[in-house]
Amino acid sequence: MQTFEYLSFTGTGVLLQAAGATVPKSFKDTLDFLQGMGVYEDGMMHYLRELRKFVWAEYDNFIADAQALAAIFTLIYFGLKSYEMISGDRKLEIMPLLRPFGLAMIIFWWGAFIKLITVPTDLIAAHTEEMFDESQMLVNGLRIERAYLMVQLSDQLLKVQAETEVAKHEADTWYENAWESVRSSVKEGFSEVWNPIVELRNRMQVGLQLLLASLLETVAIWLLRCSVYLIFMLQIIFSTILIILGPFSVAISILPAFRDSFTTWIARFISVNLYSGIAYLVLFVASLFQQYALEAEITRYTDLVDHSGANMAKLAAFAGNGILSFGMVIGTFVLGALTMLTVPSISTWVVSTSGVTSAISTVARGASTMSRSFISFIR
Repeated sequence: MQTFEYLSFTGTGVLLQAAGATVPKSFKDTLDFLQGMGVYEDGMMHYLRELRKFVWAEYDNFIADAQALAAIFTLIYFGLKSYEMISGDRKLEIMPLLRPFGLAMIIFWWGAFIKLITVPTDLIAAHTEEMFDESQMLVNGLRIERAYLMVQLSDQLLKVQAETEVAKHEADTWYENAWESVRSSVKEGFSEVWNPIVELRNRMQVGLQLLLASLLETVAIWLLRCSVYLIFMLQIIFSTILIILGPFSVAISILPAFRDSFTTWIARFISVNLYSGIAYLVLFVASLFQQYALEAEITRYTDLVDHSGANMAKLAAFAGNGILSFGMVIGTFVLGALTMLTVPSISTWVVSTSGVTSAISTVARGASTMSRSFISFIR
């Protein structure tokens, strides 16, 4: 398999090179305009990062209410403990009486507490994102090289189609003006020459094939992008709700009957924050499959483009497949999209919690119900 190298772009010149071939920067700009910059749209990924920072800034909306509840629950807690000690059911214990003050301090310093517990998950996300970014540089370079070879191959097929059109026209003219005396003897021999030309011409109808291949690839890449955006949006929504309403979990955990609510909240919050690190790790693994598929298809496209005369049989067979694509890249895009949907389940392997999984299931059931209702409405 040929080796491909991706080099960075500057404002001028051609800096994307693969197997000795060059891709014009104008083609790269056109492809970025049509399909977006990168497999996952760099602009959208940057927007999701900034959106998380923006919505997390609203963490203090219910701090005052939670502080008031914490004060009330602290009085109730002291009353219960005091009654138990006065009645003789419990001995005098100091440490349990300090627990409400510790929980109240967490509410008072809620912003600092959030930053503290997100440090481990942010470190994981930063490391896996770095791995993902490095792999995407190579994948995006291969994607552009493959698209350029597809255009070259379609141009080549159109050229062969034009040549067969001319050959057919010349053959028809010659056949109609043939001498009447030799028409019968020429007809049989000419059919042997003319029929393969017409057959090749019919197989080289590439316009609709190229459109279909482009449509399938666009659908696959947007399916992959939507699944990635969905996971990051779910993380933003769930984590924001947990941050804003988290002080109430801290306050209610002061009461003995709800003492586990705060630890449950921490487990769910960490599980949701792991989405980023796990998602980038899944994308990194998916990029390895994409890299293999892109290199495999580029090798085949290069063979067809550079040796069109020697591989006319392969060219005709490829053109007769229905679409101008080998399907491997499209398959890896769909596989990556399906794999991304497993991120919430994978996060529960690290931090066991059922609440987030139940929320994901509810979202999925709601989306399924809306889809069925929409289809019924259309019918």
